[in-house]
Amino acid sequence: MKKQLSGLLFFAAFSVLVSSCDQSDPEPKGDYTAGVFVLNEGNFFQNNGAVSFFTREQTTADPDIFSKVNGSALTGGVQGYAAIGEQGVILVDNANAGMDKVEFVNSNTFQRQGTIGAPDIENPREVVVAGNKAYVSCWGSNADYTYATGYIAIIDLNTKKVTNKINIASGPENMVFAGGKLFVGTVSDGGGKTLTVIDAATETIAKPIVLDGSVTPIGLDANGKLWVGAGLKAVRIDPASYAVENTLTISADSRKFAGHFAFTSDLKSVVYTLSYYDANFVAHGETYKFGIADTQISLATPLIKRVFTGLAVDPSQGLIYAGVTPSYAQAGYAVRYRADGTLVDSIKVNVAPTGFFFK
Repeated sequence: MKKQLSGLLFFAAFSVLVSSCDQSDPEPKGDYTAGVFVLNEGNFFQNNGAVSFFTREQTTADPDIFSKVNGSALTGGVQGYAAIGEQGVILVDNANAGMDKVEFVNSNTFQRQGTIGAPDIENPREVVVAGNKAYVSCWGSNADYTYATGYIAIIDLNTKKVTNKINIASGPENMVFAGGKLFVGTVSDGGGKTLTVIDAATETIAKPIVLDGSVTPIGLDANGKLWVGAGLKAVRIDPASYAVENTLTISADSRKFAGHFAFTSDLKSVVYTLSYYDANFVAHGETYKFGIADTQISLATPLIKRVFTGLAVDPSQGLIYAGVTPSYAQAGYAVRYRADGTLVDSIKVNVAPTGFFFK
């Protein structure tokens, strides 16, 4: 009797064990169908960048949703994020050579769906998506810091493979896709004063437009005109004829630089930072705004009397989102402002917030 009871107990225990082994643990899933994604570069040498997330109603954020969902970190600084449908594309820049990559995720759950690494992706900077393609600006190996190895990597989102590379020297950076064309700016002020136009249909360079200063495409305004930052100037361009229609001087002070351009939700104004670094490499400056119909920019009254590490405007609510980086050893903040520059609140995110994506 004891033997039979012992056997029954063993069988029951074994059955439970087998049953538990057969049942796979549920995969962690997030709900990221609507809200604000914050791109945190992290500390470059620690490779601790992350994507934070919060809904528009929240005042607290999930600091690292990729790690939360997938159980592993991105292992690099987050340079960019874009999504179309359920496809999400994250750019990851690792401090170690050959470790840069693109991570593909489901944009609604943030579950990993694939990866592209070096040599197809080296020093990725910005990403835009259009149709079934993602365009990633890369500095290439850039071993001698001349940006001569830069290119645009074109990725087929269906196969998750790089299908073409278009060489662009001088550090390809910001991009705007409009009317079947990709407008590419460059970061190198020494040789990068060219706005490059790529025909998306043929994947060839259609037109180089030489401007005065390193080029930062901003976007299309309410009238369908392309605005571009060029050094300390803002330039309006007809995207069809490529003609320069208007030029506004941002500042006459050569010590300063303009950056973090973003259109307001009505596409009738542009917000941006104007700043400089002191001898200790501490940034100083303010945030300004100009209208697309302005004939000159007034610097007498800043919109916000501080400078940020990132700037964007939520197209659905019109709030200004600004990244604040106290240091590269602690979490930063996403600070929200109304269109008139009045403070709404701030949300703690991750290290070095520099970009935002709204969904």
